[in-house]
Amino acid sequence: MSNVEAAGSAEEIRARVEKLLVGMTLAEKAGQLTQYFYFGGNESAGEWANEQSREVEVALGRGGAGSLLFVRDPAEVNRLQRLTMEGNRHGIPALFGFDVIHGFRTIFPVPLAMAASWDPPMVEQAQGVAAREARAVGIHWTFAPMVDIARDPRWGRIVEGAGEDPYLGAAMAAAQVRGFQGDHLGAPERVVAGPKHFAGYGAALGGRDYDEVNLSASEFWNVYLPPFRAAVEAGAGNVMTAYMDLDGVPATGNRWLLSEVLRGALGFDGFLVSDANAVRNLATHGFAADLTDAAVRAVKVGLDLEMAISDPAYAHLEEAVAAGSVDVEAVDACVRRVLEVKLRLGLFDQPYVDEERARSVLADPSHREVARVAARRSAVLLRNEGGLLPLSPARLGSVAVLGHLATSKRDILGPWSFEFDLEETVSILEAVQARLGPGTEVTHAPGVRPTERLFSSIFDSFPGNVPVVEEGFDDDAELARAVELAKGSDVAVVVLGEWQNLVGEQASRSSIDLPGRQLELLQAVVATGTPVVLLVMNGRPLDLRWAAEHVPAILDVWYPGTQGGTAVADLLFGDVAPGGKLPFSWPRSVGQVPVVYSHTTSHEPERQAERYWDEPSTPLYPFGFGLSYTSFAYSELVLDRSEVPAGESLVVSVKVTNTGERPGDEVVQLYVHQRHGSASRPVRELKGFRRLHLAAGEPRTVRFTLGPAELRYWSSAARDYVLDASTFDVWVGGDSTASLGTSFSTTGRGGAGSPTPG
Repeated sequence: MSNVEAAGSAEEIRARVEKLLVGMTLAEKAGQLTQYFYFGGNESAGEWANEQSREVEVALGRGGAGSLLFVRDPAEVNRLQRLTMEGNRHGIPALFGFDVIHGFRTIFPVPLAMAASWDPPMVEQAQGVAAREARAVGIHWTFAPMVDIARDPRWGRIVEGAGEDPYLGAAMAAAQVRGFQGDHLGAPERVVAGPKHFAGYGAALGGRDYDEVNLSASEFWNVYLPPFRAAVEAGAGNVMTAYMDLDGVPATGNRWLLSEVLRGALGFDGFLVSDANAVRNLATHGFAADLTDAAVRAVKVGLDLEMAISDPAYAHLEEAVAAGSVDVEAVDACVRRVLEVKLRLGLFDQPYVDEERARSVLADPSHREVARVAARRSAVLLRNEGGLLPLSPARLGSVAVLGHLATSKRDILGPWSFEFDLEETVSILEAVQARLGPGTEVTHAPGVRPTERLFSSIFDSFPGNVPVVEEGFDDDAELARAVELAKGSDVAVVVLGEWQNLVGEQASRSSIDLPGRQLELLQAVVATGTPVVLLVMNGRPLDLRWAAEHVPAILDVWYPGTQGGTAVADLLFGDVAPGGKLPFSWPRSVGQVPVVYSHTTSHEPERQAERYWDEPSTPLYPFGFGLSYTSFAYSELVLDRSEVPAGESLVVSVKVTNTGERPGDEVVQLYVHQRHGSASRPVRELKGFRRLHLAAGEPRTVRFTLGPAELRYWSSAARDYVLDASTFDVWVGGDSTASLGTSFSTTGRGGAGSPTPG
C-alpha cells in the first residue's frame, strides 16, 4: 500500500487537517510552523551545540517543533520522533529534512557536474538513489535541487546548480525533482523535493554569497525563473526562499515574489520554507522592526515553515495575533500546508523508520555502480592535442600521479557531503594503481600543500572538511620531488583544482586562479618534457589560460563522488569516452566575469571578441563545449516548414555521424535567434538537446520540435509573454558556436504563455 493510499484521498486528507486545526492552540500551531536544526552528536560543534540540542528536545516535548533538520541516524530519528509524538497531544509527527544535495551515503558528482552530463535520465536515476538512501534512514524531505542560475563563477554556490542557461537548468531541475520525489508526493522510497532559493539568489552582486540582487524584469522572467517553473511543473512539494534582497525587498518577506509570482504565476500549491534564520533576518535586513514583526511579515506572505537554528521568530506569533498584527486565518493557512504534507507522506500512520532495513539499503552495491556511471558521463574533455588520451596501459612502464587532490578521498566527494563512507570512496591514485596493476610503476607526490582560507566557514566545523597538511611539509622539496617523478615517468597525470572547502556556501572567491602554487607545479612538470594529462577537480571554472596553450590533455572531472576515482581511470584508459559538455561559458580570467553565450546584440557585433584591448572578450571554452575520443559531423539540417503560424510548431531534423574509429557520445544542441521583435533577443539561446551514443561510423537523424514553448519570451515592452512575428535563425551542432544553420519565420502573434523545456 502506498503512502497516499494509507493517508486517504485528497478530500479525506483535507478533512483530517481541518479536524486537527480545530483542536490546536495557537502555540501548537506556531510549533508546527517551526523547524529546528538539531546538532546532537556533533562533538566537534562544542557545548553550544549540546545546549541547542537540549533546547530543541524541550520544544519537542511540549509540541513546539514541527520539523527537524540535520538528523541522519535512523536510531536518533526514531528517538526524536518518539519525543515528538509523546509531546504532541494530537499525535502529529515531525518532518525530518536534510541537505541531500548529490547523494546521501553514496555520493554522486556535484550538481554542476551532473548538469555537464546533459543527461536528465541519468540525473533522475542518481537522485532517485539518493532519495532511497535518505528515506531509508528516516529523512522525509531534501533541501534540493538548487536551481539558481549562476553566471558569476566567483559565487561559491555555482557548484550546486546547473550553470548559466535557463533551458538546461530547467531540464536538470525537473529531472532532479522527479528523481527525489517520484511521480507523486508520498511515493515509496522517495522524499519531498525542495527547489531553492526563490528567486534570483545566484545573481548576488560581485558573486558575494548573501549579498543583494538587482535583476532586470527580463532577466528575472526569462533567465532566473524557468528552472523554478520546471521544478514546480514536475510536482515539487516544497520551495525554499532566499536570503537576499530582490529589488530592495528581502525575498523571504517579498509578497510580490512569493504570492504573485510563485503561487500565482507558477501555480505552486506546496509548502514554503525559509532558509536558515531567514525569517529572523528580516529584522537584520532592516525590513522588519523586530522578531515579532518578522514573523508577521513572513506569515502574511505565506511562508509556512521557519527554519531556525535557535530562538525562532514564529515563537512570537501568539503575541502577534493577540495584538491584531496578523489574523489567525493566515496562521491556519500555513499550518494546513504543513499538516497536509505530513499526511500525504503517510507519517501519521508510519512515523518510525526500520533501522535494520536502513542498513541494507545503504549497503546496496547497485548504488555505487550508478555513481560510477554518473561520474563517467559528467566528465568534460577540454583539450587532447595529438590524441594523448586515452592512455594505453600496454605502453606505460611508469606513471607519475601528482597533486594532493589525487589522494584526497574527502575532496573527491566535493562540498555538501555529510554521511559519506571514506572506506568505500576511491581516490584517483588508488584507481590508477588498480587499473594498471603491478606491471606498471605508479608513483605519487603531492607537490604543493592545500590552500588555507582567509575566512573560515560554518562547514569547517564538520570533521574532515578542512584538509590536513603533514607536519614538516616542505613546499619547495615536495615540488622538486614531484618534478623528479615526472622526469622519470612515461606520462604525468597532474590533479589540480580547488579543495572542496574552497567552493560552496560561504565559499565565494575574488579570483578564479588555481589556488596556491598549483600553477607553478604544473608549469614545472610540463617543463620536464614528459607528456602531461591535467585532471581538473573543481566546482566552477578556473583560470586555465596557460594550461590551454601548454598542456596537451585536459579533462575536467569535477568532484566526481564515491566512485570518482574508478570513473576517472575508466576515462583515462579508454574504457569509456568522455561525452560531457560545459554547462557554462568558461572565462579566460576573472576580468571577463560574467561572460555568457546568450548575450544580446549591441553596437558593432562584428567586434564582439574585441571588447577588451588586452585579451579576447570571448570565453576560453564556449558554453556546451566538450571533446571526445572520436569526432562527429553534422549535415542535412532540414525544417519541415519554413513558415509557422502563431501557436503552431515545426520539426527540425539533422544528421549526426560518428566520423572516427571509436564509439562515443555526442550531445546534439539546438540554438535559435530571433532577429527582431518587441525586444532585443539574445544572439543564441539553447532550445533543445539530446545525448547520443554512436558506434564508429554510425549516422543518426535527430529531430527536435520548436513551438510556442521554445519561441515565447517575457517582453519588458508588453509586460507579458509574447511570441512575435519574426525571422528565426536555427543552428545545430556540438556547442554554442555551431555553424550549421538555417532559418524560418513566424506569422501572427502569440499571447501569454509559460516557456518550459519538454
